[in-house]
Amino acid sequence: MNSVLVAPDSFKGTFTAAEVAAALARGLRAGGRDPVELPIGDGGEGTMDALVASLDGELRTAAVRDPLGRSIDARFALVHGGRVGLVEVAEASGLGLVGERERDAFAVSSRGTGELIVAAAESGAEEVIVCVGGSATTDGGAGALSALDEAGIDVPLVVACDVRTPWEHAARVFGPQKGADGATVKRLEQRLRRLAARAPRDPRGVAMTGAAGGLAGGLWAWRGARLVAGTPYVLDTMGFDALMRGSRWVVTGEGQIDEQTLAGKAVAEVATRCRQSGVACHAVVACERLDSFGERVIDLSRVIEARTLGELEAAGLELAEL
Repeated sequence: MNSVLVAPDSFKGTFTAAEVAAALARGLRAGGRDPVELPIGDGGEGTMDALVASLDGELRTAAVRDPLGRSIDARFALVHGGRVGLVEVAEASGLGLVGERERDAFAVSSRGTGELIVAAAESGAEEVIVCVGGSATTDGGAGALSALDEAGIDVPLVVACDVRTPWEHAARVFGPQKGADGATVKRLEQRLRRLAARAPRDPRGVAMTGAAGGLAGGLWAWRGARLVAGTPYVLDTMGFDALMRGSRWVVTGEGQIDEQTLAGKAVAEVATRCRQSGVACHAVVACERLDSFGERVIDLSRVIEARTLGELEAAGLELAEL
């Protein structure tokens, strides 16, 4: 049991989880440790890549529409011998696909995500896992549902959610970061109320239905999708617990740890599982913003700040020499 498990999430907007894991591993290796790299995700951006790497999946591309209706090539994946599809909302409906001056929080659509689900199903997937997070949209999944209806696709769906926000709070909580001012937030709330009122199942008050601007709730209400908390689902799918228990200690990380981290983000879930198993857990982050109470709750053995790949590698070396 001499290995060290390296299980970071991405530093969103800066480095992928795989890049973070590789840099930390280089430092650990230079310090004489034996790192095992396991990039992870919380259901949001980067989760598909982490699952594909862990499950030896196959990446494919499909021509779909971005949030503003423009044609783009977006990725999806097939795992488990092609029986299961992986779709990431950020690939087709992500905020990063819309320039700051182009943002229209009311007009953008999740249709491209629905088109990716269709592409996965038409490629042979008997079930599709939809990783939500980082979306530009607050359309309650209306665009995605239209794409599924038009294609006649009815495949079982699992939605891995990076937040627990219910449907009715989606516009207020996430609308402003997608470019919505106060008046637009009210319009988005009204549209979501109308959608909920005519849904086969009412998504209001149900945890996680507000993820990706209500896309999770739309798939739950109209398509019977199973909603799961992203980080636990990803860790279980990757076999994290067995790898963790076979390691001397674990190093995890993400761009920033703050109060939101305690609400089910990757670092908190990894730290909790390590604590329950009696395995030490360290974290390397770009920015730490936890107060003393939060630090006691998450109970990490050590937190190191690192903002560049060189600093991440140095952090790995520092941990190796503990």
